[in-house]
Amino acid sequence: MKTVAIIEDQTAIREMVSQAVLSQNEYNVIIESGDGLEGCELCLEQKPDFVILDVMLPNLNGTEVLRRFTKELPETRVLIFSGYQTPGLVRELLQAGAHGFVEKSAPLSELRKGIEIVSSGGSYFGPDVAQLLRHAMADPKSSDCGINILTKREREILQLIAESNSTRDIAEKLSISVKTAENHRTNLMRKLDLHDVASLTRYAISNGLIVMGN
Repeated sequence: MKTVAIIEDQTAIREMVSQAVLSQNEYNVIIESGDGLEGCELCLEQKPDFVILDVMLPNLNGTEVLRRFTKELPETRVLIFSGYQTPGLVRELLQAGAHGFVEKSAPLSELRKGIEIVSSGGSYFGPDVAQLLRHAMADPKSSDCGINILTKREREILQLIAESNSTRDIAEKLSISVKTAENHRTNLMRKLDLHDVASLTRYAISNGLIVMGN
């Protein structure tokens, strides 16, 4: 029986996904989490065979979670399940190691198909995502994602700033000094040429790091 983790911050959707997984007898859901950092740590500890992962998550976004899995859990299969998709984001997730992507607007049958194919070693992309991939391949420049200029740490800090954390909060959450957090914040603003929290928050939303209301 394959072990499964579901990392999704919306409780109703997480429960729906869990039921969809459990309806197929070969799966056992061992982790359910609504927090990116918590879900990531649980997976690194329990090493599930298969993960269903949202992109916009509190404390650590799905792209960064995926990068950690690719490095530390190379045998774990990951299906992205998200309501946010752009050519740049889809390309970035593929580069980070995603094995499939089903959009939340797709029918439940698409999710079940994605679960079956990806957990068995294949790749699967829902119809909207497949169309985005075709568009990105036809015009590679259109899928360039400005957020790629940021380091992993700067992305983490961008997400935490957009989630209304102070510099001191960020330092505590990332186990770094306040001075180091301030330096990262300064470099982040300089790179993006954005100099207030509202602008950084809009940028984080437009690049799929957070969603308004999270």
